[in-house]
Amino acid sequence: MTPEDDRSHAFRDSYQDVRVTSRTPDTAQTRAPAYRLAFTDTDFLLREELRPVRLQLELLKPQMVLDERGVQSTVVMFGGARIPTPQDADTAATPTLGALSCYYTEAERFACLMTQRSLATYGREWVICTGGGPGVMEAGNKGAHEAGGHSIGLSIVLPHEQAPNTYVTPDLCFNFHYFAIRKMHFLMRAKVITIFPGGFGTLDEMFEALTLIQTGRMRRVPFLLFGGAFWKEIVNWQALVEAGTISPDDLDLIRFVETADEAVEIIDAFDFSEC
Repeated sequence: MTPEDDRSHAFRDSYQDVRVTSRTPDTAQTRAPAYRLAFTDTDFLLREELRPVRLQLELLKPQMVLDERGVQSTVVMFGGARIPTPQDADTAATPTLGALSCYYTEAERFACLMTQRSLATYGREWVICTGGGPGVMEAGNKGAHEAGGHSIGLSIVLPHEQAPNTYVTPDLCFNFHYFAIRKMHFLMRAKVITIFPGGFGTLDEMFEALTLIQTGRMRRVPFLLFGGAFWKEIVNWQALVEAGTISPDDLDLIRFVETADEAVEIIDAFDFSEC
């Protein structure tokens, strides 16, 4: 049953009125912006004063879709859009990027393994969730697709935005204007968080999630950093401890891994009952 066919409410629904107004006689009055129904008036919805409404809509739309699909938990995969496939490693922009192509392979395999687990829950648990773009994100969605399951892509409009990668499940491919709301959706259902080599965006997502867990604003989950050598060179973790800006125990929040199999082993050993 479609929403417009729902007769459980006493009041006339919005679908009916939209159909009626589409047949309204064409006059100066009906063409005026003031006459448009507020919820169909794009110019009105895009006004500065309507930002709180747009924030709410952007939070609510993916929430409703994921609830309707029965998605209860996700495996989040953060990582660089510039990480090439192994086939493209020789033509990568830098030798380092070429060497990091091994993590495209590991991301794809990890997503495949997690999706096989997800299928045992009829796609409700352990659902792969990426940023929907190229690189590591593509690898994640591709692995889920190859396993025969669905996966989520949380895209965002950028000045030089590419289309979502073709492996995201179309019905679970979302597009965001607000970074803050997109970040909420990454973490609201997260059962596992994985961080692959990446740039500013990956660092931003990693440290925000770590901060939420460190401060008790989010439950503790397996937090896996693929590529120990990369992350230990990019971030001097021990220097943070020695400076006293984080405690030694804070480093226990993260685990460094190299392979998909190693990541799955850590996940299997994690006590989710304490979450």
